[in-house]
This record gives sequence, structure tokens and C-alpha cells, in this order.
Amino acid sequence: MRGSEFAELKAFVAIVERQSFARAAEHLGLSPSALSQTIRQLETRLGTRLLNRTTRSVAPSTSGEQLYNRIAPLFREMAVAVAEASEATGQISGTLRINTPGIAARTLIAPRLARFHQAYPDVLLDIVVDDALADIVLGRFDAGIRMGGRLEKDMVAVRLTPDLNMVAVASPDYLAHRGTPQSPAELQDHACINWRLQMDGRPYRWEFQERGQPLEVAVDGPVVTNHPDIGIAAALQGLGIAYHFEREAVGELLAQGRLIQVLADWSISRPGLFLYYPNRQHRPAALGAFIDCLLDRNLFDQPCSESHR
Repeated sequence: MRGSEFAELKAFVAIVERQSFARAAEHLGLSPSALSQTIRQLETRLGTRLLNRTTRSVAPSTSGEQLYNRIAPLFREMAVAVAEASEATGQISGTLRINTPGIAARTLIAPRLARFHQAYPDVLLDIVVDDALADIVLGRFDAGIRMGGRLEKDMVAVRLTPDLNMVAVASPDYLAHRGTPQSPAELQDHACINWRLQMDGRPYRWEFQERGQPLEVAVDGPVVTNHPDIGIAAALQGLGIAYHFEREAVGELLAQGRLIQVLADWSISRPGLFLYYPNRQHRPAALGAFIDCLLDRNLFDQPCSESHR
């Protein structure tokens, strides 16, 4: 195979896996116009359309799907072989694609980006923040981060955090004007900052427990959002009661007295955050290093852990 033919096939695989000419061009270090020209050359050489393109999406045609299914495993095997060769020299490099919910991106990944880059400058982190529980195999991710109760089957899982406490919070001004609820049932008489689930768009029914038994409450209020920053800001401004994970900014705001916890005896904890990845014989060294960094293993005098085996 000539070098130009290999480059064309590599470009085609990149587009299918990223479902975007722009993202594929960025990954390959090409301009979108150069990438489009490369695909036109490949389609002309093969005599068939490989990609169906609209202004908003790109997807393989029937011929393109068949070609991708045959060559994508070969490219993955080559990537593994290159990674193994690189590991033999003691160097860790390559691209690491991670799918993560916002809470893990904010509390685990973002604070460690500089440390990881300092220790592994040849690793490109491709972080996709996604609260909709995407399929990491279908999305061609190296790993995902999820709560323990939402892990995909047949995966290797690594616990990253203890269980996460849920806390109902409100500002001192709100509680002074509206009073403090003594049970979840009293939330019907309060303004609540609602949370919209990204999986199906439904409002979240707040989960509590009564004598160890689960209890769900549908709440209402002036704000509904799918982003915790909006919910916390609304609570700080006295618009109502919010229900969030304590691990996020809520914990610091409680310590400062800017928010006050209510219904503490009723609140629940949820399974902690886990990193998970497909059960393959070869785990990329970059993924092992990333896991070590998230777990703060052997940091001491190092910017991030060197243990990745």
C-alpha cells in the first residue's frame, strides 16, 4: 500500500469515529478542506461514496460501513503495536479518549491536567464531557467515568471516589423567609431548583430515604436546569432549595455558611465514581498512567505517578 493510500484510509477512519470532519481534521492536524480533498480522492479511487454528509452530520454509507468494519480493527491493532513499542523504550505517548460526566470532569480531571501533562507531555488527552451515558465502545473511547450504579457490563472498573452524599441546600435568606422543611413531603410547599435528566429530558424526582426505605418526591420551582452551576447559583441567590452532590462546590459553600443543609436525616448517598474500560488483553500505558494520576498514587515528589503497569 502506498503512503497516500494509507493516509486516505486513516483519514476515513478518523471521520467515522469522530462523526465530524472538523474534529477529525483537528485530530489529524489537517485543515477541513484538505481532509475533504483526501476523502474525495479515496472515493474516486474506490469508485463509491463512503460518507453521507449534511450540514450537521456525517455518517458512513453502506459501502463506507463495510469498509470501516474491515479496516478499523487493523488500525487499532497497529495503534496497540506502536504503543507497545513505545512502552518498551519507557516512553508513554499517544491519544487517550475519555468520556466523563461533568462532576468527574470538574472534581477529578480538571485539577490534575497540569500534573498529568508535566509527567506525560507526549500524551494527548481527548476529554468529552457527557452526562448522557454514552456507549464508550460505540464511541471509540479508551475509558469512561460513571457512578457505580451505571457501569456498563463486561468492563474493568476502578473506583475513584467513595460514595457520594446528596445534600438539600438553601440560602440563609431563603430559609429565613420561607422556613425550613422538616420532611421531604414539605418540599411541596417550597420553591425547588429542579434538575432535568439528560438521558430522557424528564425532571429528576428527588430521592430520599425514610427509615432505610427509598422515597421519591416530585418538586417544582422557578428554575429547571441540567447543569449544577446554574442550580447552585439559583440557591445562593435565594430562589429555592437545590439538591446536589456534596463533593461539588456545595461542600465549600456549606462550610462558608453561604448555604445551609436541610433534610440531612433524609438525604441519601449514591455509588461513587468509577473509571471503566473494555476488558482487553492490553491496557494502554497512557490509560494506566491516567488512572494513577486520578488516584494520586505515589505523587510525593513527582508531578504525577510513574507507576502504570
